[in-house]
Amino acid sequence: MHTRRRFLAFMLLATVPPLMSTAAPALTAPDRQAVARVSQFFNGFRTMHGDFTQISPRGRVSTGKLVIAKPGRMRFEYTPPHPLVIVSDGTWVAIRNNRKDKVNYYPLSKTPLKMVLAEKVDLLRDARVKKVERTDGLLLITLQANDKGVPGELLLVYDPARNQLQQWTVIDPQGRRTTITLSNLSFNGKVNPKLFRVKRPGDVPPRRKVRKNFSAARR
Repeated sequence: MHTRRRFLAFMLLATVPPLMSTAAPALTAPDRQAVARVSQFFNGFRTMHGDFTQISPRGRVSTGKLVIAKPGRMRFEYTPPHPLVIVSDGTWVAIRNNRKDKVNYYPLSKTPLKMVLAEKVDLLRDARVKKVERTDGLLLITLQANDKGVPGELLLVYDPARNQLQQWTVIDPQGRRTTITLSNLSFNGKVNPKLFRVKRPGDVPPRRKVRKNFSAARR
């Protein structure tokens, strides 16, 4: 059960009321330039390979490998005994629990990842920039999706000196944080398209129940 909850926080698809809405502060010219630079980072590659370390809201640590292929495709494969494999084909995100031999499906458009997996990333256009901070040589940008159907916030930690994304944190509407730290990143390498195959919900036999939203998943 805790593995599923961990991913629910990670994907930021909570079914609880969103945080109180506050107007985003006006950005200074240096802030806008900083956000544009992070957008350029995402636009500077088509594929990305690397390792990740995830810290759940309860402090549980998991590791694994990730592959991203823009637009919209990704694969997060957790290190055993963690049972989850998360795959997006650009439309659907499939979460497979190998221990239970079970798959749940969610629209990519309802996750915060849509902001950074687009063909052309423009965070100033496609997200509400809630805060821009600078600390220890790092740039911290807090974002909220323009789509009200994606509650919560996404915090990106970017290293300008290395021109690399170092970390992101998903903050759900209840303030719980799930942090993904990236390492050993490589870019624009070849990717096997089979890694992103998803048996779409309409292809699942009728007798198999498919959960399409978190309301069903959390019952």
